[in-house]
Amino acid sequence: MNDNDSLALSTPRSSLGGLPQRLVQDGVVNESGMHAALHAAAEKKTSFVTQLIAGGAVKSRDIAITAAAEYGVPLFDLDALSIDLEAVRMVSDKLLAKHRVLPLFKRGKRLFLGVADPTNLHAIDEIKFQTSLAVEAIVVEDDKLQRKLDKAIEQFDTQMPSLGDDEAVDLESLEVSGGDGDELGGEVTRDDVEDAPIVRFVNKVLLDAIRRGASDVHFEPYEKMFRVRLRMDGVLKEVAQPPVQLTGKIAARLKVMARLDIAERRVPQDGRIKMRLSKTRAIDFRVSSCPTLYGEKIVLRILDPSQAMLGIEALGYEPFQKDLYLKHLAKPQGMILVTGPTGSGKTVSLYTGLNILNREDLNISTAEDPAEINLPGVNQVNVNNKVGLTFASALRAFLRQDPDIVMVGEVRDLETAEIAIKAAQTGHLVLSTLHTNDAPQTLTRLVDMGVKPYAIATSVSLIIAQRLARRLCSQCKVLLEVPAEALRKEGFQESDIATGIKIYGPKGCGSCTDGYKGRVGLYQVMEVSEEIGRIIMTGGNALDITKQSTKEGVWDLRRSGLEKVRTGMTSLEEINSVTIE
Repeated sequence: MNDNDSLALSTPRSSLGGLPQRLVQDGVVNESGMHAALHAAAEKKTSFVTQLIAGGAVKSRDIAITAAAEYGVPLFDLDALSIDLEAVRMVSDKLLAKHRVLPLFKRGKRLFLGVADPTNLHAIDEIKFQTSLAVEAIVVEDDKLQRKLDKAIEQFDTQMPSLGDDEAVDLESLEVSGGDGDELGGEVTRDDVEDAPIVRFVNKVLLDAIRRGASDVHFEPYEKMFRVRLRMDGVLKEVAQPPVQLTGKIAARLKVMARLDIAERRVPQDGRIKMRLSKTRAIDFRVSSCPTLYGEKIVLRILDPSQAMLGIEALGYEPFQKDLYLKHLAKPQGMILVTGPTGSGKTVSLYTGLNILNREDLNISTAEDPAEINLPGVNQVNVNNKVGLTFASALRAFLRQDPDIVMVGEVRDLETAEIAIKAAQTGHLVLSTLHTNDAPQTLTRLVDMGVKPYAIATSVSLIIAQRLARRLCSQCKVLLEVPAEALRKEGFQESDIATGIKIYGPKGCGSCTDGYKGRVGLYQVMEVSEEIGRIIMTGGNALDITKQSTKEGVWDLRRSGLEKVRTGMTSLEEINSVTIE
C-alpha cells in the first residue's frame, strides 16, 4: 500500500449534500446514521426525514429548525393551526399521500404548503401544476405533519355533503337480481320515487348513520306510526318518526336505489346500494326488504371496507389468542371456523385473516352470500341460489382452479361441509363460519349435520367463537366500588381480587352513547388438539370437549370478557349482557 492509498483511506469522503449534509455538519445526526436513513428511504420510497425520526436517531423539531435555517424558509408549529379543508381540497389525495405535504392556507394566488423536507422540489412543482397557484413552502415538524395530514383526509372523507343539493351524494347502484327498478305498480308512482323531499330524507338518514358509526339502519312500518332506528355499538336507537303516510314512498325510494323490483311487495328481496362519499371513500349498504302487516320493513347493513383493514391488533384478541390465530393462518392446510350469532363480527375476523394472507403468490377465492367487503387480490363470488350457484357448487369450481386458500361464507348444509372438509384434507387452507354458541359446540354441530367424526378430527384445526361488547368511553367512565365477594361470584380469579381490581362503569357524555363508544371483540380461540380429536371420534359431547379445552388453557367467552373488565376496557354490566355467567 502506497502513501496515496493511506491518505485516501484516512480521509473520510462524504457524498452528502443539501439538508443531509447540513444536519451532519450541525451535529444533529452522525454521517453513518444519515447514510443508513438515505438508504432506507430509497428502498421504502419515503423521505429520509421520516426514516431518521422512525429510527429514533433525531427529533423532528431539530430537523425542522435546521431545515428552516438552511433554506431560509419560515418554520411553523402545526399545533397552532386549524385545518383549512378548502385548501386541502385544492390538491388531490394521491399527491398529498405521495409527497406527504399539507396545504395550510391560500392567500390570493399563493398556496402555502407545509413540508418536512423543503428540498422536495418535485412535490412543489406537481402541486403548482395542479393548482395553477404560486406555491410557497413552510417547514413543519414531520410527526405533526403526518398527524395533521391523516386528520385532514379523514375530515375531508367524512364531511357531510349539503342535503339541499340532490347531486351532493353520488349514489351508484350495483346490479342485483330481482328486478330492474323500472316496473311501477300499486299505489307508488315514479313521481313518488323521485320526490325531492323523500330523496333528501333518505340521503340524510344514510349519511347520519355513517357519521354516527351505525352498523344497521331499520325502516319499520306499523299501523299508526313509521320509525327509523340505527344500531350503534350493538344497541338500537330510534332517530326519526316520519309520517306513516310516507311508508310506501320511502320503501320505494330505497328499493329503487338497491335495484329491487318495487312492484313486488309480497316476497322478501335482497339488494345493494353503493354510496360514494368522496374520491377515496365509498360505503356499501346491503339491503333486505321483508313484507310485514303494514308495509315493507327494510334493513340496511352498512359495510365499511376500512373495517377489514384495521389489523388484527385492533380486534381485541389477547396476545396468546392472536398468536394462535396467526399460527394457523400460516399453515398450508386445515380448516379455521369462526362462530357466533349474526352481528358478532365474524366477517371482520375472517377478512382480517384474508388480508394478512392476501399476497401475490397465493390464489385466494371466496364464496359469500353476499360478498360484504371488496378485497382487491381476492377472487370473490356471490352465491345465487336462483341460478344454482350455491356454496357447494362454488366450492367445487374453486377446487378446479388450483386454489391455495378458500373462504366459504357459511357452512349451512352437509354437502357444503363435506366439500370444505375434503378441501382442508387435501392441501388447502379453508376459512368459514358457523352459527353456534361457543367453540366446543361447533364440533358437535358438525357431527349433527352428518359429517363423519374422523373427518372433523383430521381437518378442523382452529375454532374461534366470538361476541362484541361495547367499549367504555375513555373520557367519562367512572370508577365503581364492587365488594370482593361480588367479584368472586362474577368469576374473577383470587389472584386478581387480592391485588385489587379497578372496575369501571358507564356515565355518558357528549362524545359517546350512554357511556360507551365503539366495540371490542371477546374471543374463545380453541385449537383442535389430539385429545380433543379423540373425544370427537369416540362420540364425546360438547361438555367433554369443554372440560378438555379448559385443561389445555383455553379461555371461554366469559373469561375473555372478565379480562376486558379487569383492564378497564368495558363494564361488568356489559359483559353480563353478552356472556353467560
